[in-house]
Amino acid sequence: MAAKAAKKTQRAGSTKAKYVVMKAPALRGKKASGEAKPTPAARAKAKKVIDLLQKRHPDAHIYLDYKTPFQLLISTILAAQCTDERVNEVSPVLFARFPKPMDLADADPHEVEALVRPTGFFRQKTQSIMECARVIATEHGGKVPDSLDALTSIRGVGRKTANVVLANAFGQQAIAVDTHVQRVSLRIGLATVKDPVKIEQQLCALLPEKRWTRATLVLSTHGRRICTAYRPDCPHCPVSALCDYYANAVQKKSKGRVAGS
Repeated sequence: MAAKAAKKTQRAGSTKAKYVVMKAPALRGKKASGEAKPTPAARAKAKKVIDLLQKRHPDAHIYLDYKTPFQLLISTILAAQCTDERVNEVSPVLFARFPKPMDLADADPHEVEALVRPTGFFRQKTQSIMECARVIATEHGGKVPDSLDALTSIRGVGRKTANVVLANAFGQQAIAVDTHVQRVSLRIGLATVKDPVKIEQQLCALLPEKRWTRATLVLSTHGRRICTAYRPDCPHCPVSALCDYYANAVQKKSKGRVAGS
């Protein structure tokens, strides 16, 4: 019995350790535990995909409006389960009323709720952005930290939000897996799992670090313009010949024609 209990404890400890390793911010550019190293063919495909998407979307950019790292951080938190367009309507009023972190940290929560209500989940978002502002004001001298560890230690700031800020406000190389990057990566076959953290790790392993930020922008833009959630415009997609989703769709249509003939 004692031996079985010891083994059970050991297994539990091992599982917990793996979970911690997978979630550690320091692993942003490393492959997931137990995941095979990308093949040269996979890397070549990823490079070609990004090259073609860059050619198709040379104007790819971040769609949130901001002037400072603080504004981008707060706007990205508000953008959770909300369109960037809606956030861009709300944020100018919010930042005009509370321009600095301490202003927002000391605000009346009811006033903040009223301002961010159009972005949805307004009570939860109000708590998150006010706590975020408080930490920045009291623990970081009013300046948004420029490291993944520091950012993800703040309430409401996950890896995606942190990477958005690091890449676009501080010019660091980072892959931010939003819903568009997730969808496009899975459809094309650059990613094999739905978990955003693992997708980030897989894309980082496939692409040179110097291309991480640009890859995020072109993948996200492609998801907005062509590879949309419900009706992807495959006939006008520049990477359809490299896309697993398109290959499967063509196969199904061919089989349907044969069955119906």
